Formats: sequence, C-alpha cells, structure tokens
Amino acid sequence: MAEASIPPEIAAMSFEDALGELERIVRQLEEGRAKLDDAISSYERGTLLRRHCEAKLREAQAKVERIMVTADGLGTEPFRAD
Repeated sequence: MAEASIPPEIAAMSFEDALGELERIVRQLEEGRAKLDDAISSYERGTLLRRHCEAKLREAQAKVERIMVTADGLGTEPFRAD
C-alpha cells in the first residue's frame, strides 16, 4: 500500500477511540469470517488507525518532561528516549 495520508475522520479520533476500533478490526480479521474484499478494506483501515495511534503516542511522548534533581533543587528536562 502506498504511503497514504490519514483521512480526516481518523485524524479527528482520540487515541482511545482509534485504538478501540483497531482492536475490533484485529478481532474480526482473526476470526477470518469476512469476505476477502472486506478483510482487505479492514486491514487498510487498521493500518491507518495504527499510524494515527503511533502519531498520538509520539505527540504525548514529546510533551512528557522528566523531573530531575539539580543543584538548585528540582527541575525538569524534556523526555529523551535514549
């Protein structure tokens, strides 16, 4: 699948709503009862939902600050994943 932009209806979803829908799609695909075309459409939507969730997590991670003790008392610094 080509690198598609996230549709507005997915981009407007909260992380929790997108994750919930993604979980429903995964369960449906695991059951294997959908017609092939429906399964492909669900997989593609699931991929977009996963990308949206990952972007939301990156946004949240960028906002997290780490509390640290400095010579002057307590301070904060931006989160670093290293």
